[in-house]
Amino acid sequence: MIRFIKRFYVGLVFFFLYAPIIILMIFSFSDSKFRGHWGGFTLRWYVELFRDREIMSALYYTVLIAVLASLIATIIGTIAALGIHNMGKVGKNVIINLSYLPMLNPDIVTGISLMILFVFAKIERGFVTLLLAHITFNIPYVIFAVMPKLKQMNKHLYEAALDLGATPSYAFRKVILPEIMPGVITGLILAFTLSIDDFVISYFTTGAGVSNLSIVIHSMARLGINPSINALSTLMFVTVLLLLLIVNKRSSNNSRKENAI
Repeated sequence: MIRFIKRFYVGLVFFFLYAPIIILMIFSFSDSKFRGHWGGFTLRWYVELFRDREIMSALYYTVLIAVLASLIATIIGTIAALGIHNMGKVGKNVIINLSYLPMLNPDIVTGISLMILFVFAKIERGFVTLLLAHITFNIPYVIFAVMPKLKQMNKHLYEAALDLGATPSYAFRKVILPEIMPGVITGLILAFTLSIDDFVISYFTTGAGVSNLSIVIHSMARLGINPSINALSTLMFVTVLLLLLIVNKRSSNNSRKENAI
């Protein structure tokens, strides 16, 4: 009986979480423009989606910002993680706790604070400010993706490479980087995923002529829900889901390798 209640409770939670998404995905293939009415299967809304210049422009900026922000944040976050790892115990704890704050901070607070910073610095809001904002909120996630790999690494390997005559840069590329690479890749994919579906921070830091898909969906929804929004939301959900599955797959594979060793 207790087992049944537990399973029923978990099933109920997942139902309320995913039932709306499943309904949205189903009606993205409906030929009817009316909500809640099935008009037959069609790919019409997906075809119209890719013919819409505004959506295509938003898709371009979304992918471009996500790629650039994730790459730059991964480089900065990896370097920061290496620096934090080599700090003293007190300094390390302070920096780690400070790195948690951007992750725990509400998105609206981060977005408004960045907007005020850009206005104060007299930086015109647009592509550059949007890119800087995405880099900023992605860095902590990369740091905490790389830090566990640094903790698991044998610190004597780097010293042994130096004793054998390797230069610091060569030892880093051949010893440290291969050890932390799974964490770096996980941080990269996670940063890319977060950047693709961000709305609140992007809303406050973007300017005229530059919008991502989340902002476009919000603008379209204000005029009323139409099947194109369902199709666009479905594509975004599937993309993010695939990226998260890749991250989880890599994490599980890394855990198996560590347990085998």
